[in-house]
Amino acid sequence: MQPSMEKMAETMGVSREIYELGERTAEKLEPRFREVDRTAEYNQMKVVAAFQKNRISAEHFNGSTGYGYDDAGRDDLEKVYADTFHTEDALVRPQITCGTHALSLALSANLRPGDEMISISGKPYDTLEEVIGIRPSRGSLAEYGVSYRQVELKADGSFDFEAIKQALGEKTRLVEIQRSKGYLTRPSLSVDAIGKAIRFVKERRPDIIVMVDNCYGEFVDRVEPSDFGADMTVGSLIKNPGGGLAPIGGYIAGTKECIENCAVRLTSPGLGREVGASLNVLRQLYQGFFLAPTVTAAALKTSIFAASLYEQLGFHVIPDSKERRNDIIQAIEFGFPEGVIHFCEGIQQAAPVDSYVTPQPWAMPGYDSDVIMAAGAFVSGSSIELSADGPIKPPYAAYFQGGLTFAHGKFGILKSLQRLYECGVVKLS
Repeated sequence: MQPSMEKMAETMGVSREIYELGERTAEKLEPRFREVDRTAEYNQMKVVAAFQKNRISAEHFNGSTGYGYDDAGRDDLEKVYADTFHTEDALVRPQITCGTHALSLALSANLRPGDEMISISGKPYDTLEEVIGIRPSRGSLAEYGVSYRQVELKADGSFDFEAIKQALGEKTRLVEIQRSKGYLTRPSLSVDAIGKAIRFVKERRPDIIVMVDNCYGEFVDRVEPSDFGADMTVGSLIKNPGGGLAPIGGYIAGTKECIENCAVRLTSPGLGREVGASLNVLRQLYQGFFLAPTVTAAALKTSIFAASLYEQLGFHVIPDSKERRNDIIQAIEFGFPEGVIHFCEGIQQAAPVDSYVTPQPWAMPGYDSDVIMAAGAFVSGSSIELSADGPIKPPYAAYFQGGLTFAHGKFGILKSLQRLYECGVVKLS
């Protein structure tokens, strides 16, 4: 006789009532899950084609030290990224520490004193505020004479093209678009919508650089912003493209000129991309990128499952369970701090690593309020793994993402609901 799933769930701290609600919810979502799997299959072939085109072999996994001269594994990995994202070039380095660093690098490498940067998707992610200088910070773009403006999205989350047209000026050098919602409750932007915005800007000013913050969006769709003419598409390797294996790193894919500028800024003038040892991470970076379409699909299924489950219980979820997905992030509004905190506690309890610790809100660097983060991850801070976080400020929403496998992601959501139920936040009947 096979062991009972219900008994296993109870052993892991999920009541029968919550487990059965989860089973009914997952069963209804099977048609959505099949769509996600088809996209993953398409993207898997796209990645394999890039590997094969660049004749990747076991020798590419050998790391370099010191200066990193003639590192074929590093250089060909960048070709794999460029071919996958259909760009002229790419910079993929472990020396890029995180997504914020990758975005900061792309901006500072391609803006000069007197230039203007415009965000046409409203307020950027919190950690970019100090990079830009919206919140004064040492070394910000503002300190180097780069000015900033932003154009808000319309109330329905779409681009305000008339306002964008009015905002473009003689000094405008770079337009930034953030695909994901960040710590906002607006909809994330579709690749098609981003493509229309890129075309709108380029028709008026072909010389303007368009940079897309692609964090959390890679492999969610069959196309990327770079397929629609983005000059730079930027992201983190401990999110979607690292496949849960990359221990560190970021990427910038785009035009040859923009990427060369980024390489020079990452290292130094005269050295550029020729230096930068890959150490012992190349195998993880290659294999993680190979796994990324499937891992992203697992995270997408988890977010759809979370939306459907919490929607049934009366919570406002963004996006809702039926909407098309443009990234892996699921927002759940609670309206009070304890909801966010207990949700994150449940996610932490489901983790394979550090499940015994209790997450606490704290003043994280780069944020303007206390933030709580739950992540029992194999890679510290990896948000393609099961994780949740949120600022402790109105509207008191938890932002959930990740799940290397759907089985684990589903378990995490059930544990979050169990914790909220135990604390009296949720009633099941």
